[in-house]
Amino acid sequence: MNMKAAVKKIAAEVRALPEREFDEFLSWLADYELANTERWDKEIERDSQPGGRLDAVLSRVREDIVAGRTRPLDEVIDDT
Repeated sequence: MNMKAAVKKIAAEVRALPEREFDEFLSWLADYELANTERWDKEIERDSQPGGRLDAVLSRVREDIVAGRTRPLDEVIDDT
């Protein structure tokens, strides 16, 4: 993983937290993530629009479906 310097510094500081403070940090992070799920949903919606960042991936998926190169999800899950 290639982290930027600021992220490396934050990661090192998180690892150095005492257990109680680490637990508080994890609780805050979980709350933060829940509070920002709408932003994530909007980003996915924007990226999946024509010309968006996922356009090439979605085009390939559609081509695979038309060409019969896919299987129903329940077959994939039950394929043990």
